[in-house]
Order: sequence, then C-alpha cells, then structure tokens
Amino acid sequence: MKNEIICGDALEELKKMEDESVDCVMTSPPYWALRDYGTAKWEGGDESCDHKVGRETRGGLSDFQQGNKGSLLGSEPIKTGGICPKCGAKRIDKQLGLEPTFQEYITKLCDIFDQVKRVLKKTGTCWVNMGDTYSGSWGDSGHRPERTGIEGHQRDKNTGWFERKGHPKQNPPCRKTSVQNKCLLQIPSRFGLEMTNRGWILRNEIIWFKPNCMPSSVKDRFTVDFEKIFFFVKSKKYYFETQYEPTIEEYSPERAKRPETSRMKAIHSSGKPAGNFTYNKIQPQGRNKRAVWRITTKPYKEAHFATYPEELCETPIKAGCPKDGVILDPFFGAGTTGLVAKKLGRSFVGIELNPAYIKIAKNRLKQEVLNL
Repeated sequence: MKNEIICGDALEELKKMEDESVDCVMTSPPYWALRDYGTAKWEGGDESCDHKVGRETRGGLSDFQQGNKGSLLGSEPIKTGGICPKCGAKRIDKQLGLEPTFQEYITKLCDIFDQVKRVLKKTGTCWVNMGDTYSGSWGDSGHRPERTGIEGHQRDKNTGWFERKGHPKQNPPCRKTSVQNKCLLQIPSRFGLEMTNRGWILRNEIIWFKPNCMPSSVKDRFTVDFEKIFFFVKSKKYYFETQYEPTIEEYSPERAKRPETSRMKAIHSSGKPAGNFTYNKIQPQGRNKRAVWRITTKPYKEAHFATYPEELCETPIKAGCPKDGVILDPFFGAGTTGLVAKKLGRSFVGIELNPAYIKIAKNRLKQEVLNL
C-alpha cells in the first residue's frame, strides 16, 4: 500500500492496515471545536427534507465541494442536533473535532493513535502538530473557545465571528467545558500526557514559531505565535537521522581562531576541553537542530483553512523516515504530507473522511509532482 489515499474514517481504516507497515507518521488532526468539515450524513426520514435542525453556527462545508471556488471548505453553517424534527432523520457524523467536550475529543484522538501505534514499525517515528484553545463565554449557549493558531483569521469584536479577509465569517461549533472562561485549555499538553499514559515515548515537544502570525485584537494577554509538534516513538531504538542548522557565530570555529579569545584559542590549538566547551564538538555541517522551528505560514488557496506549510513536514520526514520508507497521514486533508513525501523520495498513505479533500489532494499531487 503505497501512494494511496483512502476515503474513510481514520479509526476504521487504520484497523484494516497490517501491523508495523509504515515507517513514519506526520499529521495534524482536526483541532477541537474549530469547524465542521461537512461530512455529516442523514439516515432515515424523508430524503426531500432539508433537515434544518437546531441552531446553526458558522464553520461548515462551503459550496467549494460543488465546484464553486469562490469560497473555501469550512465556511458554511454547522447544523447542531442529532434528530430532524420535521421527518425524524438521524444525523450521522464521524468527523473528529465536534465532540461536546475536549476530554471526549482527546479520548477519541488517542484511540486513533492506538491504531497508529500498531501499524507503525518498531523503528518508526510519529509527529503530530496541534494548536491550543482558550475557553470563553458565549452568551447563554455555554462556552465557546477563543482559538489560537487559526491562520489568516481574526475575531470580530462585535459579532465574535472569525473573519478571514475575502472569505465568509465563521464560528467554531458550540462546545461546553468546565474550565473557567478565558483559561487556556492546554489541549496539546493533555494530548501529550494521554499519549504517554498509553505507552508512547515522547522524545521532543517542538515549537513551531510563526513569524507572520495574524495580529490579535485581545488586550489582556500576549499574541499567540506558535503551535506545538510532538515527536513520539514506540520503542527506545528507532530510526533517526540527525538534522543540522547553522552554528551561531559565538561558538563557531572562526570565533575559536580569534587570538583575543584565549579560551577559544586554547581549544582550537589543543582540541581539549576548556571549561564546559569542547572545540571537537563543533561540526562543520552545523549544530544539532534545535526544538524551536521558525516557519512562515503559507496556506494553500485551493484547500481548507487548516493546511500546514510544506516546510513543516520536511524536517520530520528527513529525520524520522528512511529513504524509500512509507509515511502515513491519517488526517490527509489537502495532501501536504503526501506532497512533501514524494518530493523527498518517500511513499505515502493518506486517510481522509471527506471526498472533496481527496479530490483536492489528488489534483494538487498531479500538478506539483512529476510522474505520480
């Protein structure tokens, strides 16, 4: 199973995959209470009924799916409620992220990663990108999160809607939490803890720093300009190729040669330790890559709001997947993971619930990767 996109529920499709069949996982799951990706279906009732149940909130699937590229996936109303009062049809939706509580979201997400762990080789690596959420009051309808990490969006102070320039306003779905209003919910941290409770080994908590993050209108806290990337493994011994970054000038070989720095000069001439610093540890290819990655956001205009930049996938794939290895993304979306995998000479397997995204991903791969 290589270079294949599977349409279906991540948990169900993972259960069909063979044990230890992939070398690396690189993914970004749907964030909790952000938007409806338009995967709901109705069972029973009257097929001609419009099934307008409950209240509507912004954030659903736009008419992009029907071929109108004037708006993006994720901009139509979310229909809340499970039963249509008009005809009795039942609303079925398997998508992740619309759970009533973040606790249920984390449980469902980690159930999926239990299966990811099974299909990952013993030498495999797993990289997960996640953003956080603030708890905030929303009139009489319970709590709505104040989002962080939504690229190109800003909350309208009058309506509370998230607005992206040139696109319809939208709201995340209404969700309840016992956490006090305005409190950071720490969803990535809770996810990381539950993953380790289930046997994963957490090797790094990486900070994705976004130098071009959207300015925030809040007046009582700092603007959030980062998201987290978790680096998990299932065994103590695993594949990893060291990645390097430029050595800072203060600790470079050129600095060590300067005669005015006697300590560095001694290190340069002898190669022996001087205090806590050893010249021998300076590598010509640079220093071991640090855990704060400065990567600008570059959304893909034809896809949904949550597309992460290609550069974000490059280091995990280079470091955690051998050449000719297979990379799994159980939340494939617009296909960024698969695109980067092909460019780096690896194969991929993607799982995506929404057929509209699969169509986007396939077109994108055909356009940008030769001989796919």
